[in-house]
Formats: sequence, structure tokens, C-alpha cells
Amino acid sequence: MKLVFIAKDPNTNGENCPTVWVDPETRDIVIQGWKADADTEVECLTVGHIPESEAVVRVPARMVAAIREACSVAEGADVR
Repeated sequence: MKLVFIAKDPNTNGENCPTVWVDPETRDIVIQGWKADADTEVECLTVGHIPESEAVVRVPARMVAAIREACSVAEGADVR
């Protein structure tokens, strides 16, 4: 599996920052973000359980364009 890199958070130094990729085989969007704090997890739990195999992460709003691009790549609308 080779992920297609989309973007890193433009307001960071390029290390240890939110990042977006697309898996070209499954078309899954892969997101690295900040671990959600306890209050955020509690809020998320109001709609259901968070399994051990899942995590709640935060991605800054400034990454919206990168997430949109990842969606286009995942849908096959953007060939890299």
C-alpha cells in the first residue's frame, strides 16, 4: 500500500502536524490529527461508543481545502 500524500497543516513547521493522505486502493481518507481532549471525547460519546480500534482526532479548520482535495482524489476526480 502506498498512500497518496495530500497536504500537511500549512501553519506548522512541517513536523508532527495534522496531515491528510488517500489510500488509492481503498479510496479511504487517512488523517493524522491532534488527539482529542477528554471533554471532546465525552461529547462524541453522546452519539455512540468509540471502539478501541478507532480514535477521535481534531484537524484544524485551515485544513479544509486539503480535506476537500482528498475527497476529490478519493472520488477519482483528481488524478495525481
